Amino acid sequence: MSAVSVGSAGDTHPLQRTPWIRYRHSLWLLTTRDLKVRYSTSALGYFWSILDPLVMAGIYWFVFTQVFHRPVGTEPYIVFLLAALLPWMWFNGAISDSTRAFLKDAKLVRSTMIPRTIWVNRIVLSKGIEFLLSLPVLALFVIFSPGAKVGWELVFFPLAILLQAILTCGVALIVAPLVVFFRDLERAVKLVLRFLFYASPIIYGVENLPEQLHVWAAFNPLSGIFGLYRAGFFPQELDWFNVVISALMSLALLGIGLLVFRGSVRQVLKEI
Repeated sequence: MSAVSVGSAGDTHPLQRTPWIRYRHSLWLLTTRDLKVRYSTSALGYFWSILDPLVMAGIYWFVFTQVFHRPVGTEPYIVFLLAALLPWMWFNGAISDSTRAFLKDAKLVRSTMIPRTIWVNRIVLSKGIEFLLSLPVLALFVIFSPGAKVGWELVFFPLAILLQAILTCGVALIVAPLVVFFRDLERAVKLVLRFLFYASPIIYGVENLPEQLHVWAAFNPLSGIFGLYRAGFFPQELDWFNVVISALMSLALLGIGLLVFRGSVRQVLKEI
């Protein structure tokens, strides 16, 4: 059977090609196209997806363990740091790129008949694949770092990926159409992401915050998600109250994102 073009709808027998299958097929085509373009135009290719977080992790590890000797996080600190920094790179990259989800490929968005949510979800998926490709780096540090342990709580790692995918899609579906109407929002989003980096338990843990801030930290949905990622290596980081709040907020943001997207997509097509 020949491959289906991105914009086709009635390609084969209805029993073989449901709308969901066509959506999934188009999403995968656009995602792999993005990854091929990104890696084929770069000399280092895949290594860029791990070099950036490694450099950032190295800087924070040096500052907090060698310069200030601040008791943040848990030893081995490099594992503690990477377990949250790698998923943060996924979230940060997807939300940043979603600000140009429609503007970058305006002609294709207008001319194709595929559901417009694909233009946002393909960014989330491609960044998610890059995150998965960076996990061997975390595994190597877990293996070779003195004192690093792996517990049964590692089974919650896929749950963290699922919750983060829901959260990231929800936020991206809100941001992508709004930037078309308010172009300054693109810079505002980058400022908010910079603030969110330090407001999230990445270079520190929730327990490092003053006790009166623990409850408020739970309402940052990334707190519970990062706790799930770290639970397999640092069981004390698992706080089910934070996880439940993160799950509820992620689902709520996805619902809001779908409503915002569906209510604005027609006007978006006129603006781009």
